[in-house]
Amino acid sequence: MSSTAPALSGTAGDGAPHYHRRPHPGPCSPAERDRALTAPVFGTVFTDHMARARWRAGTGWDERRVEAYAPLALDPAAAVLHYGQEIFEGLKAYAREDGSVWAFRPELNAVRFAASARRLALPELPEADFLASIQALVAADAAWVPGAPGTSLYLRPFMFAAEAFLGVRSARVVDYLVIASPAGAYFPSGFEPVSIWVADGQHRAGPGGTGGAKCGGNYAASLLPQQQAAANGCAQVCFLDAATNTLLEEIGSMNLLVVTCDGTVHTPGLSGTILDGVTRRSVLDLCREQGRPVTERPLPLAEVLDGLRSGQVAEIFACGTAAVITPIGRLAGSGFDLTVGAGRPGPVAQVLHEELTGIQRGTRPDTRGWMYRLV
Repeated sequence: MSSTAPALSGTAGDGAPHYHRRPHPGPCSPAERDRALTAPVFGTVFTDHMARARWRAGTGWDERRVEAYAPLALDPAAAVLHYGQEIFEGLKAYAREDGSVWAFRPELNAVRFAASARRLALPELPEADFLASIQALVAADAAWVPGAPGTSLYLRPFMFAAEAFLGVRSARVVDYLVIASPAGAYFPSGFEPVSIWVADGQHRAGPGGTGGAKCGGNYAASLLPQQQAAANGCAQVCFLDAATNTLLEEIGSMNLLVVTCDGTVHTPGLSGTILDGVTRRSVLDLCREQGRPVTERPLPLAEVLDGLRSGQVAEIFACGTAAVITPIGRLAGSGFDLTVGAGRPGPVAQVLHEELTGIQRGTRPDTRGWMYRLV
């Protein structure tokens, strides 16, 4: 059975934190909103409201509210601007034909958000608070959830050090916000194979670092290699491990999976340098339920290249919240440029994509209780 979110009342009976809604003085007109929803582009248009709360050392979380989406007033000495103490999450809300709106496994995002906070020395936001904040925002902006195939409302919770000070210590004032953006396909080509460039000598994260946390610094480190990928005709970059420069790790903001001709699904193990993706976990769960062997282990680039040349590697694909599942049709890098399979989506990626998106959209049964009703 699908999960059902707690009521917004926040009374003692349900124990849910309450995010007070402040009226928006000038929301978008229905006509403006309809235009924005006609062909939404990922992360470019935002809804009328945002949810927010503030944490102070000694008093904890307070000032929960949903208010008009607007620029932030930030002191030039705010610690986040100088020391990068911030984290974020990403998840989607899906509209159903009956008017309800659902999120996919948001409790896992809440758990990961708390883990990222611990690694960045930020205060942990309780799971109930996380869920209440996204529910309150979606309730305020339910009309912004697109219903066309392949669309969703992307939710971006984030937290940052807001205290104004210059000094290397964890902040004593922290702001938490959630914003929302109607979105179409992450890649303009949709469920079509993309080309991947393997970065050589430039790394996303190292052992003992912040690779397992969802923080901006990891993504900032990926931008130059991403430019190099584009210069080589590739849509995304794949990183090798920092310790040996031989093991495949992450693809941009996605996890990597390799399918060998015997049907086994291989993926790099979570060693602290790779993000514990919600979609990754769900894909592996589906594989195991479908009887596909799964291995989580170090994945040498040389092994994958040899497998592509010999035909032992049948498919490579990536997975993540934004794109769900993305087939990979070409793997290139210094000294190699190989087609994956026939350069088309493979059968394993296709089956998993159909099953996962069907569960998210309510066209396939949610027998695992992965969907969480927001409205």
